Amino acid sequence: MTTRNNKISNLTKMGYGAGNLGFGIVFQCLAAYLLFYSTAVLGIRGRHIGTIMAIGIFWDAVTDPLMGYISDITHFKKWGRRHLYLIIGTVSIAIFNTLLWNINPGFSIPVKMTFILVFFLLLKTALTVYGTPYTALGAELSDDYDERTSIQSYKTLAFLLGLALPMVVGLLLFFKATPEYPTGQLNPRGYSMMGIATSLFMVTTGLICFFSTYSLRLNKSAESLIKRRSEGKQKYAFLEALENKYFLYVFMGYLFINVSSALIGSIGLHVFTYTFDLNSNQIALVMGFFFVGSIVSLPYWLDRSKKHDKRPIMMACIKISAMASFVFLVAVFTRIVVIRLHFLLWPIVFVLGFGSGGLFMLPPSMIADTIDYEEQEKGYRSEGIYFGALTFGYKIIQSLVLFVVGVLLDLIRFDSGLSSQTTYTSIMLGVILCIGSLVAFFAGYMFFNKYTLTKDIIGNIQKNLTERKATE
Repeated sequence: MTTRNNKISNLTKMGYGAGNLGFGIVFQCLAAYLLFYSTAVLGIRGRHIGTIMAIGIFWDAVTDPLMGYISDITHFKKWGRRHLYLIIGTVSIAIFNTLLWNINPGFSIPVKMTFILVFFLLLKTALTVYGTPYTALGAELSDDYDERTSIQSYKTLAFLLGLALPMVVGLLLFFKATPEYPTGQLNPRGYSMMGIATSLFMVTTGLICFFSTYSLRLNKSAESLIKRRSEGKQKYAFLEALENKYFLYVFMGYLFINVSSALIGSIGLHVFTYTFDLNSNQIALVMGFFFVGSIVSLPYWLDRSKKHDKRPIMMACIKISAMASFVFLVAVFTRIVVIRLHFLLWPIVFVLGFGSGGLFMLPPSMIADTIDYEEQEKGYRSEGIYFGALTFGYKIIQSLVLFVVGVLLDLIRFDSGLSSQTTYTSIMLGVILCIGSLVAFFAGYMFFNKYTLTKDIIGNIQKNLTERKATE
């Protein structure tokens, strides 16, 4: 198949979205548990694990544009441009994810650090091999402005479920309190079982995605892109993508709003455990409200984006998320009350989740629209490069955030050997999370405000492209 449909079946959308479920689960386990697991369970110092994670994510980010370019120029009659990488990535993720979460706490610190670094780098490489072609595939399934957002809503729903399961079901299932470990999230065996279970989930959902979308695979590679590279007339793909001003606005805006995601993922568990003194069941309940808010928001934001375009809906989502972050900061400074009445966190995180739903869903759909603009201006499409560049940017930010957080944990005197932290440390954990998020939302708002592509503009671009192809 070398052309795309405007409309695809809901069953196909569900199958495509399923591919993001297992991916989201593995991703969330890394984001939410690895820093806590490494410091509080394995006893590695914050600055050391922060450095390791920053190296891993930096490597992951650098390989994203390369993987995007490779999948763009791939031409397999049987596999298409993306599907071979879905299989390779699925199997590799399962193997290295299992190994990462089964490191013996009895090993020496240097050995544990070596294992963390090696398995983390290998897992990040596997996630790139799968994730970049998978994301580019979603932009290729349809040319329709609203259908693109619909496809992303299925993908986002699956991803949110993938984020929710480790934080809600995972805490309840793998980190139950025991006489030896009354704080369940300190039990090393829980991480081992989590690694095995999430790897099996990844294999299942990866195969569902592969077979559901196999008939829609694109066999036509980016021939014009290959020619321009062979003639030496094209700059490094990442830099060329940034020449598209509309992509640049989405890229920068998405980069900053993902600072908040990185902060929540890296120290969210620390904040709930030490700032608000929540056990694993209470954390699962709080996170459940966040993900329920995110999931129920998707049909609402999808409907609103059809009526009011994508940019104003993104702005509304950022405002709602920033408001919830500010209220959460108030909760941090009144933690004595919240510790006794932890249900006060429920509406805060629900509203935060409601705003975050749109922040997850809309940017990939906006990227697909910017690629139409690229095709009009340059005569070719390179979805893999664009989505590789996008993930490159926010993963670089994630690596920087993780490094900074690791250093800050030491500066605020976080001690993994203590079951509870000092009042100063407990409050500062929450301050880092909230202030960092607020600054990130403000910066993201400024960039998304510059994005001016609308449904009418995209419609005219696609009409021009159709007419151009008819005369070729």
